[in-house]
Amino acid sequence: MSHDRPVGVLLREWRHRRKLSQLDLAIQADVSARHVSFVETGRTIPSSAMVIHLAEHLGVPLRERNRLLVAAGHAPLYQQRPLDDPDLDRVREALERFVRAHEPYPALAVDRRWNLILANDALDVFLDGVDPALLKPPINMMRLGLHPDGFAKRVRNLAQVRGYLLPRLARQAATTGDAELHTLYDELIAYGPDHDNSPPDSADIALPIRIHHRGADLCFINAITTFGTPFDITLEEIAVETYLPADTRTADFLKR
Repeated sequence: MSHDRPVGVLLREWRHRRKLSQLDLAIQADVSARHVSFVETGRTIPSSAMVIHLAEHLGVPLRERNRLLVAAGHAPLYQQRPLDDPDLDRVREALERFVRAHEPYPALAVDRRWNLILANDALDVFLDGVDPALLKPPINMMRLGLHPDGFAKRVRNLAQVRGYLLPRLARQAATTGDAELHTLYDELIAYGPDHDNSPPDSADIALPIRIHHRGADLCFINAITTFGTPFDITLEEIAVETYLPADTRTADFLKR
């Protein structure tokens, strides 16, 4: 998404991405459809408050809200700082405590493009035996999981896992408009095998990830945690993934 395009063009793209008409957006945002039309055609330059208001109803990520503000001639509102910024020391410490507390089960934090930020020692379950080239920073966890030289070769239900992860990545790429996520999706879809979109067993509470590790067949379910109402781009884009044993055998193996 270019910085030099008018704010109206960018807002229209987000509206189309959300499959909303001008009237739909106007009703949701409690403004007139005429005003939405004037903003999109450039007849009206929206205030910074109106940019944020429309972006909120369009579900625009904070990073892209800054681009909208700049395109409308306003200053960006949301901060973006690297995680090693001293001001984010407490955030990083909290993340580290969170993933360490999950041991002996795997837990990790990733950025918006699925690059690994930090992890606990139990992540070795997934890193064991993968091609060292895939472990060169930045380590992309989507690529690591689905690449033939990653841990995909040890996943017993790979087609089912692909059937869950690839549509999820496609939705993320579509909703964020991130070109790099689209490129990643195109790369991963080419690896095969065909993914399985059949529903999971009704006895499972979530999609199981079945992986062979050091002579044992382990089974995990995973949960994703994000910050509730972040006002910082870095925080909004961090996700923590935790993996829980789906059966007693897996729990006992990891506690050894």
